[in-house]
Formats: sequence, C-alpha cells, structure tokens
Amino acid sequence: MRRRIHRLLAAALCLLPLLVLPAPGAAGAPGPAVTVSPEQAGTGGDITVRGTGWRPNTLLTLLLCGQNAIGGTNSCANAHGRAVTTDARGAFRRAMPVAEPPKPCPCVVHVATVTGERAVVDAPFVVAGHPTAPLPEPTGGRLSVLSARLDGSGGLLTWFGAPPGRRLVLTVGNLGSGPVQDPAFRVGTSHGLFAPQWEDRAWQGTVRPGAKARVELPVQLAAGAHGDYTVTLEYAGKVLVTEPWDVSRPWGVTLFWVLLCVVVPAALFRLGMAVVDRVRPRAPGPLGPPPGPPPALPWFSHDHQPQHRTAEGTPWADGTAHRHERNRT
Repeated sequence: MRRRIHRLLAAALCLLPLLVLPAPGAAGAPGPAVTVSPEQAGTGGDITVRGTGWRPNTLLTLLLCGQNAIGGTNSCANAHGRAVTTDARGAFRRAMPVAEPPKPCPCVVHVATVTGERAVVDAPFVVAGHPTAPLPEPTGGRLSVLSARLDGSGGLLTWFGAPPGRRLVLTVGNLGSGPVQDPAFRVGTSHGLFAPQWEDRAWQGTVRPGAKARVELPVQLAAGAHGDYTVTLEYAGKVLVTEPWDVSRPWGVTLFWVLLCVVVPAALFRLGMAVVDRVRPRAPGPLGPPPGPPPALPWFSHDHQPQHRTAEGTPWADGTAHRHERNRT
C-alpha cells in the first residue's frame, strides 16, 4: 500500500513541471522578420530575400526602396518588385533583381502584406554605386486622394421632400514622411454658381507614411433640394476632390400640391352646396280638395246611352227617331 502511494506521489512530481511551464504557443510569438543576402550588391545583380514569422499562405510584395521607404512606394523601384506567398509555416524565400530606386540611399528591402491585417518589415540593403543622402526631416503627413465617389440613393421620404444624403467615399494616401492622425476634413456643397456651404467632418484613424486608408464622410442637403450640386472636399486649406451630384426633383411634393388644388376646391363646393340646400326657404304646396277616387270611364257611367245616327248622319239618343224617319219615307 505504501509503495503504491509513493509511486503516485512520484508521478505527480514528474507532471508538476509540465503544469507550471507555459505551452509553446503561450509565449509571445515572434513577429515577422526578413533577411537579405548578400547585404550589398550593384545594379543588375540578384539578391535572395528570406522571411519567417509571417502569417501562413499570405501574399507579400517585395520592393527595393530608397530613403528607408519614408515616402512610401513612391521612393521604390516598383517596376522591379516581386511577389511571394508564404508557406504553411509562415516562411518564404524569393530572389529579386537589384535596381536603383528613385530616391537616394539609405535603402531597404520593403516587404508588406497585400491582403488581411497589414504587416510591414524593412530590411537594410546597400545598392552599390547608388548616391546616398541624409534622410529628410519629418515634416508631417501629406494626404492625397487616390479615388473618390458618392455612394447612396434616395428613398421614399426623399421623394416627398426629405433632406437627400450621400456618403463621400475616399481612398487617401499619405505621401509625407510622418503619420497623419485623426485628420479633420471640410465638406462643402454648392448649387450652381453659389459659394459652397462648408461643414467640418472629422475622421478617426491614423494614416502612416506611404499607407492608404478608406475614408467615408456623410454629405446632406437641405429639405426639398434638387438640381445640380457639387460636393467639395478640403483638407489643410487645399481642395482635394470635387464630385458632381445630380439631385432629382421631389415629385411627391408636386403631386401633393396638385391634389390639394383639386380636392380642396371640390370639397368646399360640396360643403357650400349642402349649406345652401339646408338654409334656402321651401315653397308651400297647392291648396284644393282632397283627392278622391279616380273618375270612371265615360262608357261605363250610368247616364250614358249609346247614340244612333240617322241617314243624314244626325245622332239620336235612342232608336225611336230612326223609326220615325223610316215611316216618313
């Protein structure tokens, strides 16, 4: 019995370290990493880029950029870039040519994800024979609109004069050397030759240097507005984009007024006729004896006797006159 207890205690002591030590995946997993070999090469050569710690089966882009890719892809040799997909372990290996970037060194191999959560790693690299210059002083971000459109449509309430509204959908890029955090835009709407009416629209988010972001801003007009309008977006005192907006006429309001002009006069006329019919004086009925039974037909009355005519056509009351005429002849 004692031996069995000692064996159970020994087994528990052996399992105790497994319960105390964290699981292999519990500790913070290392982030994505990139290595370049060789670390220096001239234009026309080839280099090998290796990466680990990326998400499995993720599409990546590889670019050779100058100025540490501060200006985003505008400072990269985009025509000589490469794409690669990570394996099931999140690793990759890709060869790419060496080309001179449009900006001076210090240069980097810029690796970024294309889809999913954004991840970026810059590995230092030296382009032999390419000029080198100090990095520019951070001057803050500089937003530029890459695409813009108006989304949305009117509904039944808009057809009856409700304020029409749309969403101004933008794709902005940061061309500066610093991030842009919570930019404040101004949205203006103008009709014809009138000046725009501006409204402040704040967007919550951060656009890093060289990155893009999707911005949605609401736009609304006054009730009953219709015609050709223009939506203008302004940032930091500079107009970024203008979009035309053709607002249809609220025909429901026109239909309402037409029905009002027809129904109300007809109702007033019927009401007036009813009042006149009620208040006008009535004419008295005809005076005379009360009506009796209908008269009998003349040929059924008691004092009527059939008449006879003589040869000359003279009527007689009875047949005696006719006999006297015969005796006379």
